[in-house]
Amino acid sequence: MAKKLYVGNLSYTTTEQDLSDLFSQCGTVESAKIITDRDTGRSKGFGFVEMSNDDEAQAAISKFNNAEQDGRALKVNEARPMAPRSGGRGGGGGRFGGGFSRRR
Repeated sequence: MAKKLYVGNLSYTTTEQDLSDLFSQCGTVESAKIITDRDTGRSKGFGFVEMSNDDEAQAAISKFNNAEQDGRALKVNEARPMAPRSGGRGGGGGRFGGGFSRRR
């Protein structure tokens, strides 16, 4: 079963292909994803790599956690499940905000 890894402290110039190529040293990379800012499209400096099995994932953690890549010490560990987000438009009363009544 595939194992997802968190990869932090990436250089902002690192591409998904760079990430895939790097982690392929430890086994089969199922996917590599750099997380980008929704508005600017710029890298947020972290991403996720999915390795094909637990042994390869552990090898990648051992090899790359705190290893230097593009002048930065990578942070690599097992990805945690994403915390559930509340739906809607955030707290504060929706479209008109403030929670005040619109009655006259």
